[in-house]
Amino acid sequence: MTGYGHALSRTEDFTIEIVVKSYNNRYLDIIKNMSTPLAPFEGIVDEAVRKVAARGHVEVSAKLRVLRSSAKINVDEGLLDEYMRAFSIIEGRTGRSAAFSDYIGVSGVITPDAEVSSDIYLPAFREALDEALSAFAGEKDREGRGTQADLERLGAQFSSSLASIEAKADELEAHYMKLLTEKYESLVGVKGGSPDFMQELGALLVKYSINEEVSRLHVHIAEYSRLIALDEPVGKKLDFLCQEMQRECNTIASKSQLVEINLAVVSMKDNIEDIREQLRNIE
Repeated sequence: MTGYGHALSRTEDFTIEIVVKSYNNRYLDIIKNMSTPLAPFEGIVDEAVRKVAARGHVEVSAKLRVLRSSAKINVDEGLLDEYMRAFSIIEGRTGRSAAFSDYIGVSGVITPDAEVSSDIYLPAFREALDEALSAFAGEKDREGRGTQADLERLGAQFSSSLASIEAKADELEAHYMKLLTEKYESLVGVKGGSPDFMQELGALLVKYSINEEVSRLHVHIAEYSRLIALDEPVGKKLDFLCQEMQRECNTIASKSQLVEINLAVVSMKDNIEDIREQLRNIE
């Protein structure tokens, strides 16, 4: 979600400089810092940013610099004469002479002929905004390609660990069968189990089987691969998917007494943490 874009639009009378920056954020948060004459264009900024960003803390700075103004300034000479007379009286009493700033600070002596409409800045503003957001989106795309490659690598590592767990699933079942059978025989002192024991043993083996968790993880990793290949915002979907993958890994770990499976689960959980860390950088 991080990105940067800059653009400068120049005319004979003014320049408009726009800078767009973004940082990681769960939701889209647009912060605007705009020169006063450009404030009416805040809605245009919001609409344009939403076209290139779905999540993130996006800061848009728009600065106006006037090079040559067409505004006319009027001086009310009658009112100025009255202020000069008043300042003369004040000077006589206080000994303080009036300065130029005293005259321009009083109301009505100097007034603009007409307010300059913000509309004259709109074409140049749109031009600069489009250019800055285009650069911003390009940088996000470049960073996104690197993030996608890293997510693909982490997914491949996860799949490799899952394959090693699947290869040990039958061994885990055989381990519990041997363990429970030996315990039964040591308690009753008879070789082989009764029909009732074998029925209970079958129910326990179903309980300790990890085949369902392995199957669901295969489905999750297939969806993960599909999502990271899409050219659209998928960050929230991937975050939810990682929660489901984490849950299945925890269940496998709670059922397993095989060191090889437990080590593979640790590796998979590390992969999920790395994936979720990367998800902070995508939309």
